[in-house]
Amino acid sequence: MSVDIHGARILYTIPILGGINITSTLVITWCVMAVLTGLSIWLTRDLKVRGVSKKQAVAEWLVQFADSFVEQNMGKKWVKSFAPFIAAIFALSLGSSLTSLIGCFPPTADLVTELAWAIVVFVIITYNNIKSNGLLGYLKSFCSPIFLMAPFNVLGEVFKPVSMTFRHFGNIVSGTVISALVYAGLTAANVALFSLIPGAVGKVLGAIPFLTVGIPAALSLYFDWFGSVIQAFIFCVLTMVFISQAAGEEE
Repeated sequence: MSVDIHGARILYTIPILGGINITSTLVITWCVMAVLTGLSIWLTRDLKVRGVSKKQAVAEWLVQFADSFVEQNMGKKWVKSFAPFIAAIFALSLGSSLTSLIGCFPPTADLVTELAWAIVVFVIITYNNIKSNGLLGYLKSFCSPIFLMAPFNVLGEVFKPVSMTFRHFGNIVSGTVISALVYAGLTAANVALFSLIPGAVGKVLGAIPFLTVGIPAALSLYFDWFGSVIQAFIFCVLTMVFISQAAGEEE
């Protein structure tokens, strides 16, 4: 079965589990997670105290980078608790977005992907808020500074995961759409340009995509590489900021 659903494609439906759809988003996400898991296992095998290999040096640098990233945004006390989580989100987001480079549908271009991540983050934010302020203090915070502000404060809290979801999703999808439109435009321009040459020569040259060489690659460098890194970075920073605020930490 192959049907489009919120940008992804249904590959198979499992009837015995209530008709659960196996989409291209799920399959590609599983593949990315498998690659990241395999890479992590490979990087952390045969660790040594002395005579460190290049592979171990890379692994240690990645761990130090993640620790430093969390420490700068949340504080040193949070490094042990959240560095693995933040690193996992960053790697999964970046890896999912970069699958477009090999012609796959990027899971981050599916709204459900970012929504799932944002819901997990929202649960962690709420947990730390209640843990830091107590359940009563957490509920009272919605009435600050006056009771009349409660509906707006509740909406503000609910919209945190919503804003994180659409910010990440919107930027990834916009890059994909712009790249597709430019490629289609260049293809049409290529055919129109060489159709001015009469006869079979014009038809042959028009079929060769001269104009689609170079420009799409430059756009891919920005949207697929730079854009993917930036969106993963922003999502992780927002996650750390919201959790720190919920726990009452000073920025």
